[in-house]
Amino acid sequence: NSETFWTTTGMFPQEFIIGFPKCVKINKVSIQCYMVRTLRIERSSSEEPVGFEQCVEKDLQHTEGQLQVEEFPLPEFQATYLRFIIKSGFDHFVSVHQVMAEGT
Repeated sequence: NSETFWTTTGMFPQEFIIGFPKCVKINKVSIQCYMVRTLRIERSSSEEPVGFEQCVEKDLQHTEGQLQVEEFPLPEFQATYLRFIIKSGFDHFVSVHQVMAEGT
């Protein structure tokens, strides 16, 4: 829903985990967020959200007054869970508006 978003509580790092019903193949992750400075994406192929491995970490561009739209093309990997860690922000509070994972 484009009218909803997740916001941080004012301290960093902050994280959220997205779980899939089963292990899936992913080759691209996209995110729409606001005021995120450094983002790390990790994956786990376990049945429980444990044993995460880093996929990518990136410093995002500051886009005053508009959403940051970032795509992360990745070598195809399998995951049951994706963990998004916001390591720092351009402000005390940042928000995530949409996350998309593409693959099979």
